[in-house]
Amino acid sequence: MRLTVDGQAFDFDADPEMPLLWALRDLMGKTGPKFGCGIAACGACTVHVDGQPVRSCSLPVGEVTGAVTTIEGIGTEGRLHPVQQAWLEEQVAQCGYCQAGQIMSAVALLDEVAEPTDADIDDAMGGNLCRCGTYPKIRAAIRRAVVLKTAGI
Repeated sequence: MRLTVDGQAFDFDADPEMPLLWALRDLMGKTGPKFGCGIAACGACTVHVDGQPVRSCSLPVGEVTGAVTTIEGIGTEGRLHPVQQAWLEEQVAQCGYCQAGQIMSAVALLDEVAEPTDADIDDAMGGNLCRCGTYPKIRAAIRRAVVLKTAGI
C-alpha cells in the first residue's frame, strides 16, 4: 500500500482492514492522533483526508484514497498553525489527550468557515470530547485563531 501522509509518501504492508490510526501510529510513527474509544465517538484520533476531518480509529486504511494530514503536518516551515498558536495562547490543554483531535477539527472548521459563529463552532466541535472540560477555552482559542489567521500569523 501507499499513502501520502503530511506530504510524504509511505509504502507499507498492512491488512486493508487495519484502522488508519494504527497504520499512522505503528507503521509511520505519527503519534499525534490518539486512540480514545475505537468507535469514532470521541474525536481523539481525528486526522484530515483530503482536507476533511475523519476519525482514523474506524476508517480502514484500505479505504483511504486521498492525502492524509495529521497534527504533525499542519504547521508550515517550522511554524505553528494559527490554531496551534491560539491553543497555546489560550492555554487550552490540561491533560492534552484530546487536543490533537480538537485542533484538527478546528483547523477543518476554519478552512471551511472564515469567521464561524458559536453555532458553527458547536457543530464542528460537537463530536470531540474533553474529559477535562476545557470547552470554553477551546471556543476562545478558535476565536483567537480567526484573528491570527486573518493577520497571517
